[in-house]
Amino acid sequence: MRRIWAVAAKEFLHILRDPRSLMLAILQPLIMILLYGYAIDMDIKRLRVGILDLDHTQQSADFVRRMTSSNFILDAGRVASREEVETDFRRSRFHAVVVIPYGYARSLTSEQTTPVQVLVDGADGTTASAAGNYLNAVIALLSRDIMTEQFGTFKPPVEARTRVLYNPELISARFIVPGLVAVVMIMVCALLTSVAITREKESGTLEQILTTPIRPAQVIIGKVIPFVGIGVLDTAMVLAAGRFVFGVPMEGSWLVLTGYSLIYLVISLGLGLLISAITKTQQIAMMMAQLLTILPSMMLSGFIFPVTSMPRALQWFAHIIPATYYLRVIRGVMLQGESWFPFEGGIMILMAAILLGLAAKRFRVRLD
Repeated sequence: MRRIWAVAAKEFLHILRDPRSLMLAILQPLIMILLYGYAIDMDIKRLRVGILDLDHTQQSADFVRRMTSSNFILDAGRVASREEVETDFRRSRFHAVVVIPYGYARSLTSEQTTPVQVLVDGADGTTASAAGNYLNAVIALLSRDIMTEQFGTFKPPVEARTRVLYNPELISARFIVPGLVAVVMIMVCALLTSVAITREKESGTLEQILTTPIRPAQVIIGKVIPFVGIGVLDTAMVLAAGRFVFGVPMEGSWLVLTGYSLIYLVISLGLGLLISAITKTQQIAMMMAQLLTILPSMMLSGFIFPVTSMPRALQWFAHIIPATYYLRVIRGVMLQGESWFPFEGGIMILMAAILLGLAAKRFRVRLD
């Protein structure tokens, strides 16, 4: 233990001698969680919809008023003719255009069906899908109101009664922020430790360590200890920001989440140490840490896109990403109140052991 604490004290002094890097290590996670938490919003609002009103009646004006009465659809202006629609789409003036045909008001009272055309700019697939769904929902509500006015009552043969659990208001931040915790933790902690051994190589002090009787595992553990303290502080700040800034509820136990977070923290630090052991310069180590943590954790872990909707090969790749398992844990604890994750916990412990073991082995090979 004395050798481990000696290495830890030496690493701690290295950290204190570079206060700017220490300040960056502490503030970077907080800045990222605030920036991404506000910037990434799945709720699409204020869709710009153009109106091509060919009927110019009180009924067509009432249709437009009902359509734009909420905060989701914005009346972005009138279109004079069909020829102007594509020009306005190319200029990004509208997300969609609603065409109210000639005879709209007369058709409401004399025909069984009154067609209203919805043109959607499909260049942005996500926004186009939302615009189409919102406009179809508005038209469905309008049809129901017209049926009620004409026949006194309207009862559909099948009525869906939906109840959303765990996030009834469907607030994006409650889904996004726990995922951000997983991404920020592995990125920052891997970056911190990715230079731990390469710094020794570049400064030439690695040769002095090689002449001592200390074992590789003792060096690895000693170097991890100071970064565990920084990682715990970063994790606490990020979770506090999620709870008090973005209002993410805590339905489960903080103690349970702390236990799983410590395992994930060791995985992140072990990945950084392994990168540091196999690279020769700090610059390459930091670039590799960013490449192996940010993209896989954000794109393939289920943070934004469901893993089950990915191609089969990427689904298999997602199973070796630590954030995939921690995401299930943190969302389960914070949103669903679950406390028992034997499969995810076992995989995470196995990953931590493998990464620390590989880092120690690689360092031992260097000693040989």
